[in-house]
Amino acid sequence: MGLCVLVAEDNVMQADMLGRYLRQEGYRVRIVHDGRSALDEVRRNPPDLLILDVMMPGVDGLDVVRVLRNESGLPVLMLTARSTEDDLLHGLDLGADDYVTKPYSPRELMARVRTLLRRVQRTAGTTDLTLGELRVDPDRHEVRVRGEAVECTASEFRVLHTMAASPGRVFSRSQLLSAVHGLDGYITERTIDAHVMNLRKKIEAQPRRPAYLLTVHGVGYKLVDGSGA
Repeated sequence: MGLCVLVAEDNVMQADMLGRYLRQEGYRVRIVHDGRSALDEVRRNPPDLLILDVMMPGVDGLDVVRVLRNESGLPVLMLTARSTEDDLLHGLDLGADDYVTKPYSPRELMARVRTLLRRVQRTAGTTDLTLGELRVDPDRHEVRVRGEAVECTASEFRVLHTMAASPGRVFSRSQLLSAVHGLDGYITERTIDAHVMNLRKKIEAQPRRPAYLLTVHGVGYKLVDGSGA
């Protein structure tokens, strides 16, 4: 049975068109037309991916992501007519994994969907990684700090997993960007800064004085065991 994609789009014609493209790719598709219904569907029967329009009546897409990130690490791809970098970073800061701006190419959107789902599946079957009291478990797509589970988005998990696989190695922003978002020219290196900031809030006891996810000024970031040694 194919992977399931939930589409939340208030424009019925666009939602139906998107559903047809997804079904042609072999995905199972469920469609809702507002943010509250999207939340209800995710809670009742979680999909493998949520494609979420930003501009919806009542509970909009940004509100949906804000609520979901307190409950789930479900991959979220947002659709938006807003195309400035600050708009994109705001969505990523809230926990979206990727963005496609309207009007979009259906071929590009399907490529983004495949890539995002492939990233989530790619980590399955590998061993968990432990640095001090931080544990990254790819099989369960789970992060624990001091024994407590931490919810991460798919992209945040990919950043953390990439760095945990090579502890102490310094990664440039471009290297992390390639690992997380591929060769997407529209996503910028500031995206990595947003992911790192969110991760620090989740895994660090003092996000402003990180012990695990360290900045190497002028180069990038590295992940260490938190010992301070």
